[in-house]
Amino acid sequence: MSVLWGLEPATEAKHRLYRHYFDAWWPILLQPQARTGRSWSKVTFLDAFAGPGKYEGGEEGSPVFTLDRLLNHAAVERMNLSRRRVQLVFIERDRARHEHLVQELTGRFGPLEDLPVRVEVRRGDAGQDSERILTELGAWGNPVLAVFDSWGSVNVPLGLTARIARNTASEVITTFGPNWFSRREELNPDLLDTVFGGRAFWAGAADVEASDEKWRAWLAAYRDALKRAGFGFRLQFQVVPRTGQPLYLVFGTGHQKGVEVMKDAMWKVDRSDGLSFKDPRCRSAVSVGQGSIFEMEETVDPELLSLVEQRLHQGPTAMEGLGQWLLLETSQWRVRDAAKAVRALDDDGRLSLPPGRLTKASVITLR
Repeated sequence: MSVLWGLEPATEAKHRLYRHYFDAWWPILLQPQARTGRSWSKVTFLDAFAGPGKYEGGEEGSPVFTLDRLLNHAAVERMNLSRRRVQLVFIERDRARHEHLVQELTGRFGPLEDLPVRVEVRRGDAGQDSERILTELGAWGNPVLAVFDSWGSVNVPLGLTARIARNTASEVITTFGPNWFSRREELNPDLLDTVFGGRAFWAGAADVEASDEKWRAWLAAYRDALKRAGFGFRLQFQVVPRTGQPLYLVFGTGHQKGVEVMKDAMWKVDRSDGLSFKDPRCRSAVSVGQGSIFEMEETVDPELLSLVEQRLHQGPTAMEGLGQWLLLETSQWRVRDAAKAVRALDDDGRLSLPPGRLTKASVITLR
Protein backbone atom coordinates (compact mmCIF):
# COMPACT_ATOMS: atom_id res chain seq x y z
CA MET A 1 0.00 0.00 0.00
CA SER A 2 1.25 3.49 -0.81
CA VAL A 3 1.97 5.94 1.96
CA LEU A 4 -1.04 8.11 1.08
CA TRP A 5 -4.46 7.16 -0.25
CA GLY A 6 -7.62 8.95 -1.27
CA LEU A 7 -10.12 10.18 1.30
CA GLU A 8 -13.20 7.95 1.05
CA PRO A 9 -16.59 9.71 1.38
CA ALA A 10 -17.45 7.57 4.41
CA THR A 11 -14.20 8.54 6.12
CA GLU A 12 -14.83 12.22 5.43
CA ALA A 13 -18.30 11.83 6.93
CA LYS A 14 -16.88 10.08 9.99
CA HIS A 15 -14.32 12.86 10.42
CA ARG A 16 -17.14 15.39 10.60
CA LEU A 17 -18.60 13.45 13.50
CA TYR A 18 -15.22 13.16 15.20
CA ARG A 19 -14.59 16.89 15.01
CA HIS A 20 -17.84 17.69 16.80
CA TYR A 21 -17.44 14.94 19.38
CA PHE A 22 -13.81 15.74 20.22
CA ASP A 23 -14.66 19.46 20.44
CA ALA A 24 -17.15 18.58 23.17
CA TRP A 25 -15.04 15.90 24.89
CA TRP A 26 -11.98 18.02 25.64
CA PRO A 27 -13.68 20.79 27.68
CA ILE A 28 -15.90 18.30 29.54
CA LEU A 29 -12.80 16.50 30.79
CA LEU A 30 -10.39 19.43 31.13
CA GLN A 31 -12.46 22.33 32.46
CA PRO A 32 -13.15 22.54 36.22
CA GLN A 33 -16.52 21.01 37.09
CA ALA A 34 -19.15 23.61 37.92
CA ARG A 35 -20.29 21.79 41.08
CA THR A 36 -16.93 20.92 42.63
CA GLY A 37 -14.42 23.17 40.84
CA ARG A 38 -12.20 20.12 40.35
CA SER A 39 -10.92 18.57 37.13
CA TRP A 40 -8.95 15.51 36.07
CA SER A 41 -5.21 15.48 36.68
CA LYS A 42 -4.51 13.69 33.37
CA VAL A 43 -6.48 13.01 30.18
CA THR A 44 -5.33 10.72 27.36
CA PHE A 45 -6.50 10.58 23.75
CA LEU A 46 -5.45 7.46 21.83
CA ASP A 47 -5.64 7.10 18.04
CA ALA A 48 -4.42 3.53 17.54
CA PHE A 49 -4.67 3.38 13.73
CA ALA A 50 -3.25 6.85 13.14
CA GLY A 51 -2.24 6.67 9.47
CA PRO A 52 0.12 9.09 7.68
CA GLY A 53 -1.67 12.30 8.74
CA LYS A 54 -2.67 13.33 5.24
CA TYR A 55 -4.63 12.09 2.21
CA GLU A 56 -3.75 12.19 -1.48
CA GLY A 57 -5.91 15.25 -2.00
CA GLY A 58 -4.18 17.15 0.80
CA GLU A 59 -6.97 16.64 3.36
CA GLU A 60 -5.94 16.43 7.01
CA GLY A 61 -5.77 13.07 8.72
CA SER A 62 -7.37 12.62 12.12
CA PRO A 63 -4.16 13.17 14.16
CA VAL A 64 -3.63 16.55 12.51
CA PHE A 65 -7.13 17.93 12.88
CA THR A 66 -7.51 16.49 16.40
CA LEU A 67 -4.39 18.25 17.66
CA ASP A 68 -5.18 21.44 15.76
CA ARG A 69 -8.71 21.70 17.16
CA LEU A 70 -7.46 21.10 20.69
CA LEU A 71 -4.75 23.75 20.52
CA ASN A 72 -7.16 26.24 18.94
CA HIS A 73 -10.28 25.29 20.89
CA ALA A 74 -12.64 28.11 21.83
CA ALA A 75 -12.30 27.05 25.50
CA VAL A 76 -8.53 26.52 25.46
CA GLU A 77 -7.89 29.25 28.04
CA ARG A 78 -10.09 27.41 30.55
CA MET A 79 -8.72 23.92 29.93
CA ASN A 80 -5.36 24.31 31.72
CA LEU A 81 -3.31 22.53 29.09
CA SER A 82 0.06 21.16 30.13
CA ARG A 83 2.35 18.36 29.01
CA ARG A 84 1.86 16.50 32.29
CA ARG A 85 -1.91 16.76 32.14
CA VAL A 86 -2.89 16.25 28.48
CA GLN A 87 -1.44 13.62 26.17
CA LEU A 88 -2.30 12.56 22.65
CA VAL A 89 -1.00 9.18 21.54
CA PHE A 90 -0.84 8.23 17.87
CA ILE A 91 0.11 4.66 16.91
CA GLU A 92 0.94 3.61 13.36
CA ARG A 93 2.32 0.20 12.41
CA ASP A 94 3.72 0.94 8.94
CA ARG A 95 7.17 2.52 9.02
CA ALA A 96 6.69 4.83 6.03
CA ARG A 97 3.29 6.05 7.24
CA HIS A 98 4.68 6.56 10.75
CA GLU A 99 7.52 8.69 9.39
CA HIS A 100 5.10 10.67 7.22
CA LEU A 101 2.85 11.32 10.23
CA VAL A 102 5.77 12.67 12.25
CA GLN A 103 6.69 14.97 9.34
CA GLU A 104 3.10 16.19 9.00
CA LEU A 105 2.78 16.98 12.68
CA THR A 106 6.13 18.71 13.05
CA GLY A 107 5.67 20.58 9.78
CA ARG A 108 2.31 21.90 10.98
CA PHE A 109 2.98 22.46 14.70
CA GLY A 110 6.77 22.65 15.02
CA PRO A 111 8.85 20.52 17.41
CA LEU A 112 6.41 18.30 19.30
CA GLU A 113 8.38 18.65 22.53
CA ASP A 114 7.65 22.40 22.50
CA LEU A 115 3.87 22.00 22.41
CA PRO A 116 1.73 22.74 25.50
CA VAL A 117 0.45 19.14 25.42
CA ARG A 118 2.34 15.87 25.18
CA VAL A 119 2.21 14.25 21.73
CA GLU A 120 3.53 10.71 21.39
CA VAL A 121 3.84 9.25 17.90
CA ARG A 122 4.64 5.58 18.31
CA ARG A 123 5.30 2.88 15.77
CA GLY A 124 3.41 -0.22 16.76
CA ASP A 125 0.39 -2.45 16.36
CA ALA A 126 -2.94 -1.25 17.74
CA GLY A 127 -3.94 -4.63 19.13
CA GLN A 128 -0.59 -5.69 20.52
CA ASP A 129 0.91 -2.41 21.70
CA SER A 130 -1.87 -0.03 22.82
CA GLU A 131 -2.13 -1.35 26.38
CA ARG A 132 1.62 -1.35 26.91
CA ILE A 133 1.97 2.22 25.59
CA LEU A 134 -0.90 3.48 27.75
CA THR A 135 0.78 1.87 30.74
CA GLU A 136 4.16 3.43 29.92
CA LEU A 137 2.51 6.85 29.72
CA GLY A 138 0.69 6.51 33.05
CA ALA A 139 -2.73 6.80 31.44
CA TRP A 140 -4.61 4.37 33.68
CA GLY A 141 -6.61 5.80 36.56
CA ASN A 142 -7.64 8.86 34.55
CA PRO A 143 -9.92 9.29 31.49
CA VAL A 144 -8.92 7.70 28.19
CA LEU A 145 -10.69 8.15 24.86
CA ALA A 146 -9.47 5.28 22.67
CA VAL A 147 -10.21 5.42 18.94
CA PHE A 148 -9.66 2.13 17.12
CA ASP A 149 -10.29 3.43 13.64
CA SER A 150 -9.35 0.54 11.39
CA TRP A 151 -10.32 0.41 7.73
CA GLY A 152 -9.39 -3.27 7.54
CA SER A 153 -9.22 -5.92 10.25
CA VAL A 154 -10.15 -4.92 13.78
CA ASN A 155 -7.61 -6.61 16.06
CA VAL A 156 -8.17 -5.02 19.47
CA PRO A 157 -8.30 -7.70 22.21
CA LEU A 158 -11.40 -7.76 24.37
CA GLY A 159 -9.08 -7.73 27.40
CA LEU A 160 -7.84 -4.26 26.42
CA THR A 161 -11.38 -3.06 25.74
CA ALA A 162 -12.40 -4.33 29.18
CA ARG A 163 -9.52 -2.51 30.85
CA ILE A 164 -10.60 0.72 29.16
CA ALA A 165 -14.18 0.09 30.28
CA ARG A 166 -13.03 -0.37 33.90
CA ASN A 167 -10.88 2.74 33.72
CA THR A 168 -12.59 5.80 35.14
CA ALA A 169 -14.55 8.04 32.72
CA SER A 170 -13.14 6.27 29.65
CA GLU A 171 -14.69 5.59 26.26
CA VAL A 172 -13.97 3.66 23.09
CA ILE A 173 -14.81 4.21 19.42
CA THR A 174 -14.31 1.27 17.06
CA THR A 175 -14.94 1.40 13.32
CA PHE A 176 -15.30 -1.36 10.75
CA GLY A 177 -14.52 -0.71 7.09
CA PRO A 178 -17.03 -1.39 4.32
CA ASN A 179 -15.54 -4.75 3.30
CA TRP A 180 -14.87 -6.13 6.78
CA PHE A 181 -18.12 -8.08 7.03
CA SER A 182 -18.04 -9.64 3.57
CA ARG A 183 -14.55 -11.18 3.66
CA ARG A 184 -15.60 -14.37 5.39
CA GLU A 185 -12.88 -16.47 3.78
CA GLU A 186 -10.22 -14.14 5.21
CA LEU A 187 -11.44 -14.22 8.80
CA ASN A 188 -8.79 -15.32 11.30
CA PRO A 189 -10.69 -17.39 13.89
CA ASP A 190 -8.03 -17.04 16.55
CA LEU A 191 -7.93 -13.26 16.15
CA LEU A 192 -11.72 -13.04 16.28
CA ASP A 193 -11.71 -15.12 19.46
CA THR A 194 -9.43 -12.47 20.97
CA VAL A 195 -11.56 -9.55 19.76
CA PHE A 196 -14.95 -10.98 20.71
CA GLY A 197 -13.94 -13.08 23.73
CA GLY A 198 -14.48 -16.54 22.27
CA ARG A 199 -15.81 -18.47 19.28
CA ALA A 200 -19.36 -18.68 20.61
CA PHE A 201 -19.69 -14.89 20.57
CA TRP A 202 -19.02 -14.36 16.85
CA ALA A 203 -19.73 -17.66 15.05
CA GLY A 204 -23.39 -16.79 14.51
CA ALA A 205 -22.50 -13.54 12.75
CA ALA A 206 -20.02 -15.33 10.49
CA ASP A 207 -22.74 -17.76 9.40
CA VAL A 208 -25.09 -15.03 8.16
CA GLU A 209 -25.21 -15.21 4.36
CA ALA A 210 -27.44 -12.28 3.31
CA SER A 211 -25.24 -9.27 2.63
CA ASP A 212 -27.76 -6.79 4.01
CA GLU A 213 -28.01 -8.75 7.26
CA LYS A 214 -24.32 -9.55 7.71
CA TRP A 215 -23.28 -6.07 8.88
CA ARG A 216 -26.18 -6.01 11.33
CA ALA A 217 -25.13 -9.34 12.80
CA TRP A 218 -21.48 -8.34 13.20
CA LEU A 219 -22.33 -4.95 14.70
CA ALA A 220 -24.69 -6.59 17.19
CA ALA A 221 -21.98 -9.11 18.09
CA TYR A 222 -19.45 -6.34 18.71
CA ARG A 223 -21.95 -4.26 20.67
CA ASP A 224 -22.54 -7.31 22.86
CA ALA A 225 -18.76 -7.67 23.25
CA LEU A 226 -18.55 -4.11 24.57
CA LYS A 227 -21.29 -4.99 27.05
CA ARG A 228 -19.29 -7.98 28.28
CA ALA A 229 -16.24 -5.72 28.48
CA GLY A 230 -18.13 -3.52 30.92
CA PHE A 231 -19.41 -0.54 28.96
CA GLY A 232 -22.83 0.33 30.35
CA PHE A 233 -23.93 2.22 27.24
CA ARG A 234 -23.23 1.28 23.65
CA LEU A 235 -24.25 2.83 20.32
CA GLN A 236 -23.99 1.04 16.97
CA PHE A 237 -24.65 2.67 13.63
CA GLN A 238 -23.90 2.77 9.94
CA VAL A 239 -22.35 5.96 8.52
CA VAL A 240 -23.83 6.40 5.04
CA PRO A 241 -22.32 9.06 2.75
CA ARG A 242 -24.08 10.36 -0.35
CA THR A 243 -21.66 8.44 -2.58
CA GLY A 244 -19.43 5.46 -1.96
CA GLN A 245 -19.68 2.65 0.55
CA PRO A 246 -20.77 3.10 4.17
CA LEU A 247 -18.72 2.25 7.21
CA TYR A 248 -19.76 1.03 10.63
CA LEU A 249 -19.10 2.42 14.09
CA VAL A 250 -19.62 1.19 17.66
CA PHE A 251 -19.23 3.57 20.61
CA GLY A 252 -18.90 2.49 24.23
CA THR A 253 -19.11 4.64 27.36
CA GLY A 254 -19.88 4.19 31.02
CA HIS A 255 -21.92 7.35 31.35
CA GLN A 256 -25.23 8.54 29.92
CA LYS A 257 -23.60 11.93 29.43
CA GLY A 258 -21.25 10.34 26.90
CA VAL A 259 -24.22 9.05 24.91
CA GLU A 260 -25.88 12.46 24.97
CA VAL A 261 -22.71 14.21 23.79
CA MET A 262 -22.14 11.71 20.97
CA LYS A 263 -25.70 12.15 19.74
CA ASP A 264 -25.44 15.93 19.98
CA ALA A 265 -22.33 15.65 17.78
CA MET A 266 -24.30 13.63 15.22
CA TRP A 267 -26.99 16.27 15.01
CA LYS A 268 -24.43 19.05 14.57
CA VAL A 269 -22.91 17.36 11.53
CA ASP A 270 -23.78 19.04 8.23
CA ARG A 271 -25.98 16.56 6.32
CA SER A 272 -26.78 18.76 3.35
CA ASP A 273 -24.91 16.41 0.98
CA GLY A 274 -27.00 13.38 1.91
CA LEU A 275 -24.94 12.02 4.82
CA SER A 276 -26.98 9.90 7.24
CA PHE A 277 -26.57 7.67 10.28
CA LYS A 278 -28.54 4.43 10.10
CA ASP A 279 -29.67 2.22 12.97
CA PRO A 280 -29.18 -1.54 12.41
CA ARG A 281 -32.58 -2.21 13.98
CA CYS A 282 -34.38 -0.39 11.17
CA ARG A 283 -35.04 -2.78 8.29
CA SER A 284 -38.17 -1.18 6.91
CA ALA A 285 -39.37 2.40 6.94
CA VAL A 286 -42.72 3.29 8.50
CA SER A 287 -44.31 6.37 6.96
CA VAL A 288 -47.21 8.39 8.29
CA GLY A 289 -50.21 9.35 6.18
CA GLN A 290 -49.90 12.29 3.82
CA GLY A 291 -52.40 14.34 5.79
CA SER A 292 -50.38 13.95 8.95
CA ILE A 293 -47.20 15.12 7.28
CA PHE A 294 -48.74 18.37 6.09
CA GLU A 295 -50.28 19.05 9.48
CA MET A 296 -46.93 18.80 11.28
CA GLU A 297 -44.21 21.43 11.32
CA GLU A 298 -41.68 19.01 9.87
CA THR A 299 -41.60 15.58 8.29
CA VAL A 300 -40.74 12.89 10.80
CA ASP A 301 -37.93 10.56 9.76
CA PRO A 302 -39.31 7.13 8.83
CA GLU A 303 -36.49 5.44 10.75
CA LEU A 304 -37.62 7.10 13.98
CA LEU A 305 -41.21 5.96 13.41
CA SER A 306 -40.07 2.42 12.61
CA LEU A 307 -37.97 2.17 15.75
CA VAL A 308 -40.70 3.55 18.02
CA GLU A 309 -43.21 1.15 16.52
CA GLN A 310 -40.79 -1.74 17.07
CA ARG A 311 -40.42 -0.74 20.71
CA LEU A 312 -44.20 -0.48 21.22
CA HIS A 313 -44.70 -3.94 19.74
CA GLN A 314 -42.86 -5.17 22.84
CA GLY A 315 -45.53 -3.60 25.05
CA PRO A 316 -46.83 -0.27 26.35
CA THR A 317 -44.39 2.22 27.83
CA ALA A 318 -44.53 5.61 29.50
CA MET A 319 -43.28 8.60 27.52
CA GLU A 320 -40.29 8.94 29.85
CA GLY A 321 -39.31 5.33 29.29
CA LEU A 322 -39.70 5.69 25.52
CA GLY A 323 -37.44 8.73 25.52
CA GLN A 324 -34.77 6.92 27.52
CA TRP A 325 -34.99 3.93 25.17
CA LEU A 326 -34.45 6.17 22.16
CA LEU A 327 -31.47 7.81 23.84
CA LEU A 328 -29.71 4.71 25.08
CA GLU A 329 -30.71 2.00 22.62
CA THR A 330 -30.86 3.63 19.17
CA SER A 331 -28.16 5.04 16.95
CA GLN A 332 -29.00 8.73 16.74
CA TRP A 333 -32.35 9.49 18.35
CA ARG A 334 -32.72 11.56 21.52
CA VAL A 335 -35.20 11.90 24.37
CA ARG A 336 -36.81 14.90 22.69
CA ASP A 337 -37.65 12.83 19.60
CA ALA A 338 -40.09 10.59 21.48
CA ALA A 339 -42.89 13.17 21.53
CA LYS A 340 -42.42 13.95 17.86
CA ALA A 341 -42.74 10.28 16.92
CA VAL A 342 -45.73 9.69 19.19
CA ARG A 343 -47.62 12.66 17.75
CA ALA A 344 -46.98 11.47 14.19
CA LEU A 345 -48.05 7.88 14.88
CA ASP A 346 -51.11 9.05 16.81
CA ASP A 347 -52.16 11.40 13.99
CA ASP A 348 -52.00 8.38 11.72
CA GLY A 349 -54.26 6.35 14.03
CA ARG A 350 -51.63 3.85 15.13
CA LEU A 351 -51.61 4.57 18.87
CA SER A 352 -53.89 4.52 21.85
CA LEU A 353 -53.13 7.48 24.11
CA PRO A 354 -54.58 8.60 27.44
CA PRO A 355 -56.80 11.72 27.25
CA GLY A 356 -55.29 15.13 27.88
CA ARG A 357 -51.82 16.53 27.46
CA LEU A 358 -48.87 14.18 27.01
CA THR A 359 -46.60 14.00 30.07
CA LYS A 360 -43.62 11.90 31.08
CA ALA A 361 -46.01 9.50 32.79
CA SER A 362 -48.40 9.13 29.83
CA VAL A 363 -48.55 5.46 28.80
CA ILE A 364 -48.23 4.87 25.05
CA THR A 365 -49.91 1.79 23.56
CA LEU A 366 -49.84 0.49 20.00
CA ARG A 367 -53.31 -0.18 18.55
